[in-house]
Order: sequence, then structure tokens, then C-alpha cells
Amino acid sequence: MNRLTLFLFSCLLCVSSSAQSFAPSNDRPPALAREFRGAWIACIYNLDWPSSTGLSASAQQAEMRAMLDKLAALKINAVIFQVRPECDAVYASSMEPWSSWLTGSMGRSPGYDPLAYCIQQAHARGIEVHAWFNPFRALSNNSRSIASSHVCRVAPQTTRKFGTVTWCDPASQTTRGRTLQVILDVVRRYDVDGVHLDDYFYPYPSGSLRFADGKTPAERRNYVDGFVSSLYTSVKNQKPWVRVGISPFGIWRPGVPAGIEAGIDSYEQLAGDSRKWLKNGWLDYLAPQLYWRDSPQKQSFSTLLSWWRQQGSRPVWPGIATARINSSEDPGRPASEITHQIDVSRKLIKNWNGHIHWSAKSLMRNQGGIATKLAATYTQPAVIPPMPWLSNTAPPAPGVSASPAGSNTAIRWVPGPNTSKIAIQAKISGTWRTIKVVASSQKTTTIPRATAIAVTALDRFGNASTPKVLALQ
Repeated sequence: MNRLTLFLFSCLLCVSSSAQSFAPSNDRPPALAREFRGAWIACIYNLDWPSSTGLSASAQQAEMRAMLDKLAALKINAVIFQVRPECDAVYASSMEPWSSWLTGSMGRSPGYDPLAYCIQQAHARGIEVHAWFNPFRALSNNSRSIASSHVCRVAPQTTRKFGTVTWCDPASQTTRGRTLQVILDVVRRYDVDGVHLDDYFYPYPSGSLRFADGKTPAERRNYVDGFVSSLYTSVKNQKPWVRVGISPFGIWRPGVPAGIEAGIDSYEQLAGDSRKWLKNGWLDYLAPQLYWRDSPQKQSFSTLLSWWRQQGSRPVWPGIATARINSSEDPGRPASEITHQIDVSRKLIKNWNGHIHWSAKSLMRNQGGIATKLAATYTQPAVIPPMPWLSNTAPPAPGVSASPAGSNTAIRWVPGPNTSKIAIQAKISGTWRTIKVVASSQKTTTIPRATAIAVTALDRFGNASTPKVLALQ
């Protein structure tokens, strides 16, 4: 903190106990709600964003703002933004070419940096950005044109064709090292809140087709385990507050827990020993794709979630298939299935609660009325859960002042050191509510007229200060 900021912070701390418009209060607010409320934003195939290839930079940016506005209004507090669909980049990279899903041509710049823009716009709305990487998929369709800087051209010996797709061979140290360096490059250059991997370590089986690399399932798991462990250590060495999350197939192995069935064995066929990663603490959250209904069936949401949350001490935040509401994949699935699964997740809470919607588009278009129903599920903004295994040192309380502003209350603050967000609670009509969670750099906001406020500082690890509580006159 520089001297001027320290002086202003000290002055505001003094003012907060003597201004005529308010005074310290013994009326304490309830604890802040803690829940990770995420939504995946997929770029591949233009699933979520941008809506089509070749849009102008201004049109892409307008779509991004509209999506983040909607998610913020729904009280979503994190987006999982796909930045590497197939060894390409949805950001300015010197290592891999621009993604074709932006402009229609791999290697062609969209004229701005989408990841930087997403971070700027999301943080301004109090939303975290987790950069989502497909670790080893090289091409989703072999018939597509590729840029000269793509891995299929610069290191073809590390890739293998698999039916209609091309894969970077995880057995190659070059493959694993390249992916690790790509991720660390983003962590170093961008103000991301997390990095996120999906389940594409090895390709899903296709009929009788199998990935022909001559390696045993155990050897493959060893390669992937080493990569996951190295990734976690490397990210923490660079920026320890950046969360590492992985979203594996929702069933660890068929028959686990008892009665569960699956069409594939993720452990054997995808080299995904996700239970080991959770048990060993090689991630900050696991997001198994629990896309099935919660009913007496062979892939029950609640049965699987209960099992997953017993497998380690780190959070398990399930992926829930909001996109399957009234879909061809699950005809007749009502929006109430999704809100029910959120309720189940809250009742089965262990090591902090949360979930992630697949995907943002279904929330944007209010599929089956889900956005309307979520208004009764997300009644107040929630704060991202903390990471006590990394840090439990609370930041100092902010300096706060407030004054009437017509029918509203204007609040100003000077954040102390290590503060990234500010949570604002207010007592309105005799009831305390969390009103908003905003970037600390915003330094001012307006809320409906309140008789008391509580302002809490949050650091990048999710640690919370003692709230500064003020009774307003």
C-alpha cells in the first residue's frame, strides 16, 4: 500500500466512527452466504460464445457483456471460460494460434483479446473467471484447415489421429510440457481467478475404435497423474490464490458406488483417476459432470454426489446439466430438476458448497423457465468459498463511509491491503440481506435506503475480514 492510500485508509477508519450520518452498530449481520455458483462458457462449435464465427470485435464484445449482465443478475459468481478448445487460443498467445471459433479462420486475430475483455467485464460485475483448457485435444475435426503454428504442423510427431479427431499423445513429455507451459503462460499474464480442465485427457472410445498407442491403462493413468500433480504445484508456485479445478466424467468407475452403471470406464479408458486427484489434494475443487436426474436410477445425482463428497477433503462442486431441460438428450426434464439438484447439493454439503451449470446459454435463454426459477433459489448474492488449506489470514476491514442519497444510501470505502472484493450487507425494513459483492477497486456503490450496513473485505483466497458495521441515522 502506498503512503497516500495508507493515509486515506487511516482517515476513513477515523471518520467511520464520528460522521454525523452514521455510527458504529452493535446490531450484527448474519454470516455471509458461501456458495460457488458457476457457469461454463464454451467457445467450441460456438456453443455459448460467440454465437457464430466471424462476428466483429464490437459484436463479440456486446454478446459477452450481455451474457455477463444476465449471469450477474442471476447471482452467478463465476464463469468457466473456454480459452483453449483444441490447441488454439481465445486470447493473445505466442505459443498457439488464434481459435477459428472466433473469426472462422485459425490464426486470424479477432482484433482484441477476448480473455482480457472477459476478465475486465466479469470482475467489474463481481464475477470470477476460471480459464478453461482442453488439455490434449488437438483437433475436433480433421477436415478443418489449421494454422502454420498449430501443434499438428509444428510437432506432428506428438499427435495421433483417432477417427475424425486428432489427439496430442499424453505419453509424450513434449505434449505434457507444452500444455503445462500454455496454462502457466495464461496464469502469469492474465488476472484469472482459476484454471480449469475438462475430461479430455484421452479421447472417448468410439465404437470398437481405441486409442492405439501401445500403452496400458495403468501407464496412461501414470502420465495423466503426473501432469495433474505438476500442474497444481506449478500454478501454486506462480500464483497461489489461483484455483485449480478439474471436471471429470461424473462416474469414477462403473459399479462405484454400488448399483451405479456407466457406458464407459473413465478410470480405464480415459486415464481419469479423479478420485486420486481429490484424495491427494492435487486440485482446489473437483466438478464431476453429474448430468443425470436425481431419481431411482443407475446414475442417480444424489447417490453420486454423496459418494464423491466422501472421497477427499477438497470441495466437490458438481456440474449440473441445465442444458438438458426439455432437450433431445432428456425429453421432459423440467427446470425444477435443476433447482432440486441445487437443493440436494446444499443438503449434502461438505467442505463448502457449490455447483456449475452446463452451460451459460441455457441460462441466457431461460430454458424451460430455469432463470425464473433460480430467482427463488439464489435469493441473495453468495461469496466464493475460501481455501483454508492455502490461507486463513483475514484481510483488514475496509474503511467505510456512507450518506443518504435520495431514496438510496451511498457507500464509499477504502480497501486495505490484499483485498479483492467487497461484500455489502444492509438492514432494510428490519431484515439483514446481502445486497452485492463487487470488486474492491470500485470503491463506491449505491444501495436502497438502509438503517444499517455491514461491509466486509475479501481477499483472493476467499478469506473475509471482520465486517465494518454502521448504523445509519
